Amino acid sequence: MNYVVRKGTLFLITLWGAITLNFLLPRLMPGSPVDAALARLASSGVPITNAERQAVEIQLGSPHASLLSQYGDYLSGIVHLNFGSSYSFPSETVAQTIGKAAPWTLGLVGVTTIVAFIIGTLLGVYAGWRRGKTADTTVTLGATFLAAFPPFWLGLLLLYVLAFKLSLFPIKGGYNPGETPNLSPSFLADAVYHSILPALTLAITTLSGWVFGMRNNMINTLGEDYVTFAEANGLRTRTIALLYAARNAILPNVTAFGLSLGAVVGGSVLVEGVFSYPGLGNLLYIAVSNHDFPLMQALFLVITVSMLVAIFVVDLLYVRLDPRVRQA
Repeated sequence: MNYVVRKGTLFLITLWGAITLNFLLPRLMPGSPVDAALARLASSGVPITNAERQAVEIQLGSPHASLLSQYGDYLSGIVHLNFGSSYSFPSETVAQTIGKAAPWTLGLVGVTTIVAFIIGTLLGVYAGWRRGKTADTTVTLGATFLAAFPPFWLGLLLLYVLAFKLSLFPIKGGYNPGETPNLSPSFLADAVYHSILPALTLAITTLSGWVFGMRNNMINTLGEDYVTFAEANGLRTRTIALLYAARNAILPNVTAFGLSLGAVVGGSVLVEGVFSYPGLGNLLYIAVSNHDFPLMQALFLVITVSMLVAIFVVDLLYVRLDPRVRQA
């Protein structure tokens, strides 16, 4: 119980610190989001007047009050999910824009992360158990080969070969142009079809990390006394590998998996950018490119909070997975 209370207190303190930093850092950056917005309007031929500047300031919530008053308004906005308006998408609020992009990223990056974790962990268990043999060499070399591909480069390669040259997959987007997102079987099938290439890119480039991590953990665990004792008692090889060695070796991977799930909300900026996929990663790229202050701040907050929640959940999960933690 003391462990849970300590972790809960640490989570709340860290969350407050992250929220406060997310408030302060953009205000310490050089330049002004209002000036950036006016520059974009001027480049498109819109005349800039005082009335135009005031309208942009109202839209972006340009600060004129004291820093403490701004901080209070900022916390109130978080509670009410009011992050202001985005001039990258002027017809929507920031919350609406993020809400539309979030399901795409959660579906693509989330599912891919889970699949890559399961496959990579099983391969790592197999390679670690068969250490020094042909199976271990094959899995290790394959994982090393896949790890050499940068995600954006592999994405461009798959896009050029499978989409541009062979026309097997669409070149960009999450669904056919002109379609309205819905839950109909035809639209879902179209969305899955568009997600195959970015999902394949993410799976290939992240698989090797799980393989190497689990293999190394397995090798370290196999030297423990309880594994030797199980072998001496004549237990089956599969029982020793899965119930004795792998069960304990997977604990460090659980932490990494929790952090990966927390990072899912941030999407994959490079991969989503390459495929013009309508997720949070591509949205973050658009926000940074346009110096979209409200949208950037909201996205950074969502990513930070997601990571903190993932770490907290993993800490609680450790209580169940490792009884020794309860005595800490």
